[in-house]
Amino acid sequence: MNISLFLKGLFVGFLISTPVGPIAVLCIQRTLSRSRLHGIVSGLGAATADVVYSFIAAFGLTFISNFLVKEQLWLRLVGGIFICYMGARVFLSKSEQRTAQGDSNSFVRDYVSAFFLTLTNPVTFLAFAAIFAGLGLVRTTEHQITALLLVAGVFVGSGLWWLILSCITATFLGKLIYGKPAWLNKVSGVVIIVFGLLVLLTLII
Repeated sequence: MNISLFLKGLFVGFLISTPVGPIAVLCIQRTLSRSRLHGIVSGLGAATADVVYSFIAAFGLTFISNFLVKEQLWLRLVGGIFICYMGARVFLSKSEQRTAQGDSNSFVRDYVSAFFLTLTNPVTFLAFAAIFAGLGLVRTTEHQITALLLVAGVFVGSGLWWLILSCITATFLGKLIYGKPAWLNKVSGVVIIVFGLLVLLTLII
């Protein structure tokens, strides 16, 4: 078993997940307004989407990768609109949302929404393809086992970042925000909407 390949995938997954974006804001907002577990579940949804794109890049699925590159403008349009939609939902969400933290359906919604929010960003795939090529990992993916190790590492690395972010947020910001979920939702919603508008703006620049 080539453990070094797994560790490289872990590094790549962690690296791609760390930039601040709508997913990070959403993860922080859900951690503070609901619970740490909601933030972690949302992060795992994003990590799963990272796995999808890393799988395509690692296995060299040409048809899908060509489609993502060719149709990235439409995908960015859909992604920008979806980000704005999620931001509006957060902005309009009620402060009583904390009472739903034990509802299993809410965890599913958090996971699915974060998954699709990440999946609608084709730039994530391009980032994986570029980093894999830069690290010389494309040549190592001729064997399925090594490619799977790489993808598994990406999931662990991405999931690790979201776990760290949720725990740090809950530990250091939880007491400051406690009792002010409505204010938190408004600010988070506006920030997410701004990210969505920036994505849409790139379509006309």
